[in-house]
Amino acid sequence: MGSIDRYIFRTTLASFALVLVSLTGVIWITQALRGIDLMTSQGQTIITFLGITGLVIPALVLIIAPIALMIAISHTLNKLATDSEIIVMNAAGFSPFRLFRPFFYATCVVALIVAFIGSYLAPDGMRRIKQWDAEITADVLTNILQPGRFAQLDPNLTIRIRERQPGGVLAGIFVDDRRDPKERITIIADHGTVLKNESGSYLVLEDGNLERFEAGKRDPALVAFGRYAFDMSKFSNRGRDITFGIRERYLWELISPSEDDPVFKQLSGQFRAELHDRILAPVYPFAFAVLTFAFLGTPRTTRQSRNFSIGGSILAVFGLRMAGFACSVMAVKTPVMALVQYSMLFAAIAIGLWMIVGGVVVEPPAALMEAINRSNARLARLFGRPATA
Repeated sequence: MGSIDRYIFRTTLASFALVLVSLTGVIWITQALRGIDLMTSQGQTIITFLGITGLVIPALVLIIAPIALMIAISHTLNKLATDSEIIVMNAAGFSPFRLFRPFFYATCVVALIVAFIGSYLAPDGMRRIKQWDAEITADVLTNILQPGRFAQLDPNLTIRIRERQPGGVLAGIFVDDRRDPKERITIIADHGTVLKNESGSYLVLEDGNLERFEAGKRDPALVAFGRYAFDMSKFSNRGRDITFGIRERYLWELISPSEDDPVFKQLSGQFRAELHDRILAPVYPFAFAVLTFAFLGTPRTTRQSRNFSIGGSILAVFGLRMAGFACSVMAVKTPVMALVQYSMLFAAIAIGLWMIVGGVVVEPPAALMEAINRSNARLARLFGRPATA
């Protein structure tokens, strides 16, 4: 790789990293705000919140990476054109196809990243989210005990907490235990915490009163305590089977799913569509890179506007991606649409390469320019300004 190639390669990847981090960060924040309930109502820590919401980042990168590459290539080509470097390279004997080589190297790096994320990292993150969520939602102490509500954990056991405070402290705890037919226990505590160890889960109550009504006795027994452990092992961490959906499957599990898999039996069409999406995910960076370079990579003078080419590249990439989404959805019920998606992607790459090799310059049609000039002239006359030639 020559010095020019290294310069373009580094510039493209640096722009790609900046755009990828920026777009992913913005979208991740919008997704993370949906999980703020973990901290407010379920009493989870900031580490748990960041951990669960952060596991969705690979899935976001899988979609954003090709778009970030397109923006990076556009930025690099615009920088080269603004500094007249493309004109100089062309005068030095660089053909458009030769100039495309460092962009191709950068695209290979992005495609490898996308392939790794799509086959392993993204589904692994989604699996961890489901497992982590199952642990949280299966825990009665963090899920059912909601502030201000009477939670009936058992037909004869009711618990209420007034609020959750920082650090997992439960304030204003009320317990009404009638599971033993020979006695009824009512507990009121100022605050408490949840304690989990090898022996089970306990609601540790502090600064409260315990009132015990025994059968056959007229007066209750009242006990004031400083610390009291209420056993919650029966209700906490109830077992729950986790069934991984299609997005949580690794690529090799989509290629050869088990015949006894109930999800595969029920959603075989979605398995097929997801498999083709994973296979084509590394191809989209190549399609986006080729189309972007085909519109913007040919040498132009500073007098030639690049706005039309930039708009054309955006429309081409956006249209290709939207068509890919449509084919993926229709492939669930119509298997032939997967073949259409393959054909469409490779046709876009072939057309883009043909434009690059042929040095095709994308310019607005003459009729369109005449229509724009006439419109400008009418606007100039409307506002009383002389029309420029």
